[in-house]
Amino acid sequence: MESAFDWMFQRDPFSGHVVVRSTETVTAGSEYKLWTTLKVPHGFSLEKHCQLLSRKVGAEKFRIMPAKGIFTLGVGHVRRKTIEPGEKADGPAKMIRVEVVDLNEHEWNILLALKRELTPEEIRPTPWMARANEAGVSLSEFYRVAEDLSARKIIGRFSTFLEHVKPSQTGVRVTRFNALFHWAVPTGREIETGGEIGRHHILTHCYWREAGLEFKNVNIMAVAHGTDKQRLLDHKVAIDRHLEGCGIPVSYTNVFWGGRSEIKPSEISPKVYREWTRQIDLQAI
Repeated sequence: MESAFDWMFQRDPFSGHVVVRSTETVTAGSEYKLWTTLKVPHGFSLEKHCQLLSRKVGAEKFRIMPAKGIFTLGVGHVRRKTIEPGEKADGPAKMIRVEVVDLNEHEWNILLALKRELTPEEIRPTPWMARANEAGVSLSEFYRVAEDLSARKIIGRFSTFLEHVKPSQTGVRVTRFNALFHWAVPTGREIETGGEIGRHHILTHCYWREAGLEFKNVNIMAVAHGTDKQRLLDHKVAIDRHLEGCGIPVSYTNVFWGGRSEIKPSEISPKVYREWTRQIDLQAI
């Protein structure tokens, strides 16, 4: 029988990062085991999508925690191995607000051609020529729109590494543990706190998310990866001390550990979304 994890990872193109998470002890929110990063196109409902997922995977309940702001979003697990606890940027991280952006059909065509993973055969000089032809535009127009999308912060990042725990071809694991750190700070100090947390180099992600009463009002979350569990906890202690030194009170904090994890680029196309929901409805008949 297909598991909830496998259905979400393999059958839902709008679920990107699917992770089984756990805590050391039974704590606030620890009954939530299956986590995913979910996107739906503008004009569609996250709530309805989660209801659909619940029916398909047999979930007892779900909680939506949209990102209000992003302080850190990146990769670089290998170079982070040598970072010492407490190493941070000279200044606070700047928050990027999460906003709805409207794209015209021309921009959508180029974005969809741009964002798909590159195949090995495409890694060559002028790799974007075939993608421009696919979008039906000149290479110069493809570049122009791509650069505009990047300037508008619509393109988040390019990465050559997405796996978290799978060994490489040489059998070496790039990372073994991923930790999701939680902090609850006073209302009105989220941007300040996220900036101070997000400046720490160990973090790959740092967000302002409202988790609600079930999670004791956690509102800042961050992710760190590593091969040593205690080392990640040492980084967490260093961040906690930094917050204390900044005079930022923390009413609650926790660590969720990632177990099984799969990650893929999540789909964002309204056209693909309509077709996918149509197929889901047909399967239910």
